[in-house]
Amino acid sequence: MAMTPRQRVEIALRGGMPDRVPFTIYSNKLPRCQAELELRNAGAVLLERSPSFYRVDTPNCTQKSNSWSENGAAHVRTEIETPKGALTTINRPQSYTTWHVKRMFSDPTDYDKLISLVRDRRYSPNYEAWKMARDRYGDGVFLRGSMGYSPLQEIIYGFMGVDRFSMEWADNRDELLKLYDAMNDSVRALYPIIGKSPVLATNYGGNVSPEIIGKERFEKYILPCYNEAADVVHDLGDNLLGVHFDANNLALADGIAESRIDYIEAFTPPPDCDMSVAQARSAWPDKPLWINFPSSVHLSGVEAVTDMTRTILAEAAPGDGFIMGITEDVPDDKWEQTFPAIARVLSEEGALPLPGSKSLTPIGEIHT
Repeated sequence: MAMTPRQRVEIALRGGMPDRVPFTIYSNKLPRCQAELELRNAGAVLLERSPSFYRVDTPNCTQKSNSWSENGAAHVRTEIETPKGALTTINRPQSYTTWHVKRMFSDPTDYDKLISLVRDRRYSPNYEAWKMARDRYGDGVFLRGSMGYSPLQEIIYGFMGVDRFSMEWADNRDELLKLYDAMNDSVRALYPIIGKSPVLATNYGGNVSPEIIGKERFEKYILPCYNEAADVVHDLGDNLLGVHFDANNLALADGIAESRIDYIEAFTPPPDCDMSVAQARSAWPDKPLWINFPSSVHLSGVEAVTDMTRTILAEAAPGDGFIMGITEDVPDDKWEQTFPAIARVLSEEGALPLPGSKSLTPIGEIHT
C-alpha cells in the first residue's frame, strides 16, 4: 500500500526513509488555486500550525484592544492590566506579519508588571480541538505543534525588541534575568501537556540569530530550556520536540549537536545561510533535518531551482530523516513554476531509499 503524504513526514521525523522524500509547504505560503491542487495531488504536504493543542489563561489579568486606521494602515492598541499595573502594545498588522510600533516593555518599571503577567499564565490541554482538526484535514496535511519562544527569545522578540534588549542586558541584567527565571518557572507547566498530547512534533520556538544571541548566551540561556523540555516530553511518551533554526547555524552547531531536541526545522542552506545540508548532516547525524528550500534561488527560475534541489538531495543522501520544506515567503510570480520543479525532482530522484537507509513502517493512526 502506498504511503500517504502525512505518513511520509511522520516516518522521516522519526529518522526513517519513506517511499519518497516528503515535500512540505507552510499552508500560508501556498495560495488555494489549480497549481496548489496539482501539487497536493502529486504528494506535496500542507503544513498547518494550528489550532493550538493547549490553552493559556491569565485569570488575574485583563486585556482590551481597540483598532484604527492611520495613513491607510491598520493599527491595534492592546492594554493588559496586571496586578502590578498596565502594559501596552501598538501593532500594525500586515498580510503575513505584524510590525511592532510599540513593544510591551517601555522602561525598567515594567519588569514587575511582566513578571506578574507570566506568573499568572495557566496552561491546560486542548487535545480534542487538535484531534478534530487532524481528522478534518486528512492525510494530505501535517499538523505541527508550537509552544512559542523560549524565555530569552520571548523577552527579545515579544517584549523588548533587539535594541532595547541590548541596552537592558548591559544596564539592568539582574532585573532582566529575574524575568527570565519567572518565565522559565511558568513554562515548565506546559512540558507535560506536550508529552501527553496527541501531537507527534512540536516546535519549541526558534529564530535564533547568532549575531544577536551569540554562542555563550545560546548555550547558557536557551539550550538548557530545550533540553529540559525535551527530557520531560521524552519521559512521558514518544512525541518529538524540534526547533525552527532558520538562520545562520554554524556558530551554534556544536550546541545543537549536544542538545536533546529531536529534529531541526526550517534549516536553510546557502546561498541564504551559512551551513550546507552536507555540513548539517555531518554535524547532527542523529537529528532529522527538515529544511527550508533557500528562498533566494526561486528568483533565478526553474533551472536553478532544479539544480539546487538535486544538489540538496545529493548532500542529504542516503535520505534518512530528511524533509524538503517551504517555510518562508516566495515571490508570487515564481512559486507556480518553482514549487512543481522541486516536486518533479523529488518524484524522479528522491522516490526510493538509497543503500544503507532505514525504512520504517508508517505509524498510521497511532497519534489520534
